[in-house]
Amino acid sequence: MDESPSVPESFDDPRITAQFCRRLSGTAGDLLLIGVVHDHPASIGRVERVLERVDPETVALELPPIAVPLYRAYARDRDAEESAPPRFGGEMSAAISAAPDADPVGIDAPNLSFLRRLVGRLVADRASPATARRVLSSVGGATREALTCRIAATLTHATSMTIVPGDRVEYDCEPDDPPERQAAHERSHVAGVQALLGSVETDGSALAYRDDTRERCMIERLAELRSEPGDVVAIVGVDHLERLATALSASGQRVPAGDERVLAIADPER
Repeated sequence: MDESPSVPESFDDPRITAQFCRRLSGTAGDLLLIGVVHDHPASIGRVERVLERVDPETVALELPPIAVPLYRAYARDRDAEESAPPRFGGEMSAAISAAPDADPVGIDAPNLSFLRRLVGRLVADRASPATARRVLSSVGGATREALTCRIAATLTHATSMTIVPGDRVEYDCEPDDPPERQAAHERSHVAGVQALLGSVETDGSALAYRDDTRERCMIERLAELRSEPGDVVAIVGVDHLERLATALSASGQRVPAGDERVLAIADPER
């Protein structure tokens, strides 16, 4: 992902904007953060278009490591039409499919590092028993979901069936809609969710404990990956994008959303 003075002409796509992308340069390689809305057609299209033009060593996914085998199975299970994204797994399986030579790595909780950090923080903060119970209950639910994904991956590999745990998120927007409509719908959805979350006080809540610790673990894992030779593309929820970019920025300063380098992805014609 070498430097380019402007967005390549092939990236004249309304789904690929600075709102959803951050690029961080490093001595071992570059890190490109792509923000997504789970299962949204615009996010799936953005992931596919970007990974068509880059050749990362690693694709880091906001998935528990234990769930990655299931999404690899989804990535292999494409529709007969080769250009169509995988039927299941949304933007995560689309990323694996679009970068077949890259190593897919899960960077999300639950994992041992997350559990150690979470328990340590609850103890250090002297969290109330009620808060601790809510946090651990939430983590227990996430762990069960991750284990379900692992079991589903085993069954998918061992049988002719494709096991799909959970439900796919549906939007008033389709994969075959024009990119302009997809992009407009996604921006409206993100704005609505952010406005709703902004009106809710979460400081000190079980949700804040869990999500803050998740982000710290993702930051730590991405820092490890970007220290290794080769470029990394990370697919993360758009609500995590700014905080991850800020924490991972080499200068410690906020990465400007309008910085052209964010989208200056290598053009093979250059």
